[in-house]
Amino acid sequence: MIKKTPSKGNLLIAEPSILNDKEFNRSVIYLTEHNNEGCIGFILNKPTEFVLKDLIPEIDCDFVVYNGGPVEQENLYFIHKVPELIPDSIQIKDDFYWGGDFNILTKLLNEGLIDFNDIRFFLGYSGWSVNQLNEELNESTWIITKNKYPNLLNINSDDIWKNQLMSFGGEYQIWANAPENPTLN
Repeated sequence: MIKKTPSKGNLLIAEPSILNDKEFNRSVIYLTEHNNEGCIGFILNKPTEFVLKDLIPEIDCDFVVYNGGPVEQENLYFIHKVPELIPDSIQIKDDFYWGGDFNILTKLLNEGLIDFNDIRFFLGYSGWSVNQLNEELNESTWIITKNKYPNLLNINSDDIWKNQLMSFGGEYQIWANAPENPTLN
């Protein structure tokens, strides 16, 4: 279902028309915060070439790290489904949380007590000021939709954008099947 206003827990789907934006082209973003100060979210479908132990050698874990967005890319963020294990987690919506005590998380990861299906790591985040996202929505840069995935943390990042467009029907189905670089067609 396509929505008109953003809220925590929604997905932002990049419109096919933003071809020239390398960061957000074909992106699906999970909104983790939406309030009077702005919005924060993480790109779900842009894996980096890094795994966690590449960035933090003290953590013996090979979970893939995703590009969360262009803001603060030198910082590591995470969303998860295990608030009972990670104190100080912030609830996003339903069973999804972000952040928490990183020292305890490090210990849990090194002991193999957190499964990759329960957590996803990001370098940077996507952020918008108070009216910025609304302006981009008015310019048809994004589509807002309810999250229908029971576990966003183990979705196939290769297909999520295409699958979202296919579910919208109409002209979106044509765009969903178009090559990423139309000049290669």
